[in-house]
Amino acid sequence: MYHIAALYKFCQLENPSELKNELLELLANKNILGTLILGHEGINGTISGPKEDIYLFIKELRKIIEFGDLDIKFSNSTKNPFIRLKIKIKKEIVTIGEKNLNPIELKGDYVEPEDWNALLAQEDVFLIDVRNNYEHKIGKFQDSVNPKTNNFREFPEWVKSLGLDNEEKSRNKIAMFCTGGIRCEKASSYMKREGFETVYQLKGGILKYLEKIEEKKSLWKGECFVFDERVSVKHDLSEGSYDMCHACRMPLDSLDKESEYYVKGISCSNCYNTKSNVQKKRYASRQLQVDLAKARNEVHIGPKNLLSPKSIK
Repeated sequence: MYHIAALYKFCQLENPSELKNELLELLANKNILGTLILGHEGINGTISGPKEDIYLFIKELRKIIEFGDLDIKFSNSTKNPFIRLKIKIKKEIVTIGEKNLNPIELKGDYVEPEDWNALLAQEDVFLIDVRNNYEHKIGKFQDSVNPKTNNFREFPEWVKSLGLDNEEKSRNKIAMFCTGGIRCEKASSYMKREGFETVYQLKGGILKYLEKIEEKKSLWKGECFVFDERVSVKHDLSEGSYDMCHACRMPLDSLDKESEYYVKGISCSNCYNTKSNVQKKRYASRQLQVDLAKARNEVHIGPKNLLSPKSIK
């Protein structure tokens, strides 16, 4: 069983490169995979590994003064949802593309998962799914608005397209949700900056809601997309039923895989007409290598040496 930790924290980091080296040292002797993103605005990422290694790393991470109250969601998986360990340094730890946006100073009000249903029961609440269109399609809160964005950078333009004046912005009560909470930090900060006075965000995101709320009391419908090899999770954060098209990275259900355009590892109905023959041949070659590695009980792609920080890029 693999233990998974999804984490983030907006905070001022003076030297992300120096912190990266420090984290590499902490991870060097641990069997942990995943991705961590560092920037001057904080940390974001998801990691997996044996429970003992994950808890020890989190304990060490929280000793770093900026990460004492790190936001973390834990879950489990029968398979490792990652194939390598990466630590990246980026301008934004979650990219919305808006300048001078600071969730540390300005953002929406948190709503605990236990209080979320009561908020949604109010008739004057405008509920927004901050995630991408393909995420919304496989699971959502009932009556939520889908901005139909392809990536998070499109969210500000969608807000502008609503065409609300200042009076309407002040009158509307906004509630928003995303996978683990981090996109709502940026989205709520943007909406507050644009004049929306009352903005709420689900604390801990969908993942925390699915962990805390019993399925019989839940307003969540479907599964929650996650950005790793699990593809999706259900209530209580158990592994979901979706697979992924490794050509376009879209989630696929059983009906999608019955399509004439679906070829494992090569194409699906979402991307068949957008991929060239050269690309399809490349995907086919990759899938063959994956199948051969699986037959030999090997991993096709992964770190060469988990114990060496030099192997981590």
